[in-house]
Amino acid sequence: MSAPGRGAGRTRTGQPGADKPGADKPGGARPGSGKVGGGTVGACRDGAGRGGGGLAGKGRHAAGDAPGAAPGGGTPSAAGRGRGRPAGVASAAERAGPALVLLHRDDQVLVIDKPAGLAVAPGLRGGPSLEDLLPALQLGKKRAPQPAHRLDQDTAGCLVLGRTKPALAELGVLFAEGRARKTYWAVVRGGPKQDAGVVEAPLLKVSTKAAGWRMVVDAKGQPAATEWRVLGRGGGMAWLELRPRTGRTHQIRAHCAHLGHPILGDARYGGGAGALHLLARAILLPLEPPVQATAPVPPHMRAALAACGWAP
Repeated sequence: MSAPGRGAGRTRTGQPGADKPGADKPGGARPGSGKVGGGTVGACRDGAGRGGGGLAGKGRHAAGDAPGAAPGGGTPSAAGRGRGRPAGVASAAERAGPALVLLHRDDQVLVIDKPAGLAVAPGLRGGPSLEDLLPALQLGKKRAPQPAHRLDQDTAGCLVLGRTKPALAELGVLFAEGRARKTYWAVVRGGPKQDAGVVEAPLLKVSTKAAGWRMVVDAKGQPAATEWRVLGRGGGMAWLELRPRTGRTHQIRAHCAHLGHPILGDARYGGGAGALHLLARAILLPLEPPVQATAPVPPHMRAALAACGWAP
């Protein structure tokens, strides 16, 4: 569990976002969600996308389309898809590592389902990372896409990539200004007595030789706020939906611990050993037209979520 907040943080209960569009029901469609489609294509498996334009109104990818296919089937159109998937992408992906799932693809933006355990960037100790797989995601572009934000190594789910320099710059502004709407699912130990609330607690990075670094609630830290609500309970656990208003390092993990209910498998913040039960469930980007995607529940979270009432 995280260190006491030294009077820095406060938790408000109620119904955050209940009067806003997108205050969704468990499992229902909402802004930030999209149905995950099928189709395996070597480097990646296509999931959900949207039709009707890009950042400047060009080339959104229709739901379920395979890379290189025209929306709705047939051959790629020059206006809607640009270049098709080059030969050899599948084998490149197979050499690079496990297949990635594409949740959204258009001419400017990709949203992938990042597997738990895959680092976004190489660590000091080396090891595989998403960077190794980026060349296989070029999909006809001259350059590999680049992440527009970060996810913790052990967090699964939606990760946004920019396919061009202008797209990456525009995405960077959205994330920096907090206009990218992110929705997370977590399974926590115990559970709040209330059904919804907001954690407003500044976070400060601290480090010790014995325990390494972590984020703690401290008045000297950066402002941080997280909306949360309970979607289900069972087996001494609770299934939370969380929507961060700010983007601090380990924000959701530290805020859940501050609530007194750390995320299952989050040993750093008191959640015990095992796989981290945290999913970047959905993303909504206010582009024109909007980009939205939803990540499927990873295998390691299915049993705990089912115990809390989730049904596939």
